Amino acid sequence: MTQTPLASLVIVRRDDNIQLVSRLADLRETLAFLLFSLLTRLYDTNKSRKTSRRRSIRRSRMLLIAKISGFFSAAMVIVVVSPSFQSFPPAEAIRSSHIDPFLRFPSHNRLSSEPLSFRRSPFFNNADDCAAPSSSLSVCDPSLVHIAITLDADYLRGSIAAVHSVLQHSRCPESVFFHFLVSDAGLEPLVRSTFPHLRFKFHFFDPNVVRGLISSSVRQALEQPLNYARNYLAELLEPCVRRVIYLDSDLIVVDDVLKLWNTSLGSRTLGAPEYCHANFTKYFTDRFWSDPRLASAFSGRRPCYFNTGVMVIDLDRWRRFGYTRRIERWMEVQKTDGRIYELGSLPPFLLVFAGHVAPIDHRWNQHGLGGDNVRGSCRDLHPGPVSLLHWSGSGKPWVRLDENRPCPLDSLWAPYDLFGPSPQ
Repeated sequence: MTQTPLASLVIVRRDDNIQLVSRLADLRETLAFLLFSLLTRLYDTNKSRKTSRRRSIRRSRMLLIAKISGFFSAAMVIVVVSPSFQSFPPAEAIRSSHIDPFLRFPSHNRLSSEPLSFRRSPFFNNADDCAAPSSSLSVCDPSLVHIAITLDADYLRGSIAAVHSVLQHSRCPESVFFHFLVSDAGLEPLVRSTFPHLRFKFHFFDPNVVRGLISSSVRQALEQPLNYARNYLAELLEPCVRRVIYLDSDLIVVDDVLKLWNTSLGSRTLGAPEYCHANFTKYFTDRFWSDPRLASAFSGRRPCYFNTGVMVIDLDRWRRFGYTRRIERWMEVQKTDGRIYELGSLPPFLLVFAGHVAPIDHRWNQHGLGGDNVRGSCRDLHPGPVSLLHWSGSGKPWVRLDENRPCPLDSLWAPYDLFGPSPQ
């Protein structure tokens, strides 16, 4: 069954449009009724409360605003998933004829101590205009799209959801080859049982390669050696793999990944969405900026922030110019000469590549949905179309859903979650 590229966050079939729109209309009417009821109750409550202290009045007003804001956040999610409100066209087809599974939410609290168990993913086949798939394709076949992603027990649920989302929305899913960067080869049977038809290979990353170069960070998760495996893609992947998309484990792709793969890098080694209006200086310490020898690293270029969770990399150029060693040298400076940055694996990439990045449309990294390292903070989507949602930051959707404290946008991640036993 073929599928057109998905440019929105809705997954529908043409013949299911009427049913889905009817459901969404009912949801919007229910939401409007609940919002009206809340406003009425809050008005009556506030009217009956009498207090002489100005501080109490301010507190009541803030509570009113917070509750209304929560309902508007929920309304925003309904609008995002409703095709009639989209600023870009919804999908015309889906490989599954069932809508209900894509609207499900976790029904119980799943604890991290439970054994890892994932449902089997549906089979996604190529569209008619894709290259004919062959079971004998080797990793060196030039028709393949290569994606690298880390895989470990802590983020396994996120990685599985990311893979699922890529396959769901790819026009040529049988032509996608996944390179899993692991420090535990024992996860391979789980991946194979979840995605029986997936083209993939495990690449073992030895933590000792980088352990002596890692500095303490603002979050312990950023200090894990596997976070630095992206530095060594040129060495880990086969020499015949000339280009790769690197994806973090806390994101979902809602568009055809082939569009990202075909991004022109020009003469650049790396492509990523850039954010030139961000405060670039905050990614390095005062010591770095006060030392002319260190700060001169950015001389002759205008450095812009980019997020390393979504990158398109020309591995041929990376190998030719020895970028792995350049990144390692900055990590050595951090360890031997004093702290010049705080944020884990990101700053060395900025030091080497910022100002020399091929810009990619921002739709390919709607990042920060995890809340900028502030636990419990919820973010909205940035303005504009969406092809990839990224829960960078400390808040992860699977954790918040399990704790029954989800942010509104976490409901957009839930349909790709395969965690849990297969239905009987």
